[in-house]
Amino acid sequence: MSKNVSVTTANNLEGYAIEEYLGVVRGIVVRAQTIAQGIRGSFSSIFGGNIRAYEEVCEQARSEAFARMVEHAQDKGADAIIAMRYDATEFAPGITEVLAYGTAVRLRH
Repeated sequence: MSKNVSVTTANNLEGYAIEEYLGVVRGIVVRAQTIAQGIRGSFSSIFGGNIRAYEEVCEQARSEAFARMVEHAQDKGADAIIAMRYDATEFAPGITEVLAYGTAVRLRH
């Protein structure tokens, strides 16, 4: 059974006391842009401004990494994730690793 896990970038969750630290949880996604996104992004980069095709790839990767991190926390029995962060590394042109990570905790109810 999945339970809701609160996620915050803060080091605590306002109104709750941390009962137990369960360790680092993470979600990792390695994403490559599609050919269509690459072509649209290349044309957009000529004109400058926000490149919507690349934005879509990034947002989808962040969303998947976040969901995997939450799932990892649920597997540990966490109530919340504190100090959540994202990191990204480009392995090759158009191939990027996105990492969502934080500290899983149990809260005193």
